Amino acid sequence: MPEQIPTGEIHHLRLTVTDLERSREFYTQLLGFEVIAESPPPDDPSAAEVFKILFGGVVMSRGSLIMGLRPMAASGERFDPNRVGQITTLASFGIDVLPFEDPDGVQLELTAPVT
Repeated sequence: MPEQIPTGEIHHLRLTVTDLERSREFYTQLLGFEVIAESPPPDDPSAAEVFKILFGGVVMSRGSLIMGLRPMAASGERFDPNRVGQITTLASFGIDVLPFEDPDGVQLELTAPVT
């Protein structure tokens, strides 16, 4: 049996959604989340770099919970295995993120404070 990985409280979630604007409205208006980061329009020079972090979506918070909404990929597109195992620093949040997949192919992320 593999050794368990110690984890703390849930820091953030990322949900894939079919309609970003509809989901954004639901979580902000009904559940009180506040948008704290969002993807720039495609013609913005920073769009390609920001896409690596936000995937065309938004990041919201409510209390200590951070939640991201990611629009679904085009039909037939799969998770990019080149992102698995690469640590990304999200300086504005003060965390490092390590994305990986579970046995069913669901993307999960471990985060830790930047040291």
